[in-house]
Amino acid sequence: MDVDGVLTDGTILVGSDGTESKRFSILDGLGLVRLRDAGIDLAWISGRVSKPTAIRAQELKIAHLVQGRSDKISVLQELASRLGIPPQACCYMGDDDIDVPAIRWAGIGVSVRGGMLSATRAALYIPSREAGQGAVREVCDLILAARGGMSFKS
Repeated sequence: MDVDGVLTDGTILVGSDGTESKRFSILDGLGLVRLRDAGIDLAWISGRVSKPTAIRAQELKIAHLVQGRSDKISVLQELASRLGIPPQACCYMGDDDIDVPAIRWAGIGVSVRGGMLSATRAALYIPSREAGQGAVREVCDLILAARGGMSFKS
């Protein structure tokens, strides 16, 4: 998945000393941990290099973090090939024009509410929750439910 605008609301805070901050959702984090614990390979592909992204990826033990690459389709295809995962078994979540080829290539292409029109049009699914506020968790829960690893009974 993409990072800014998917795992975050897209806001980047830069302090007067040049330090960067981002807000990540705890809901999304738990969803990703549950996917990882279920044996699902996770990757973050970001066009920007960001220390807060690297720190959060390390906290969540995201196995594949690729930063500074805007050719997201190439990265996704390289990772899928290396891991032996066919396109139809991939899910990609993005919010902008540079995500569209990856959204289309993946078996499950996802965008977010408020994503760029090209991304939302390319997506098979758009979560009801906002980016950075549980949209990723919603997708994680659906993947786990489809695999029979989670119950949504109240």
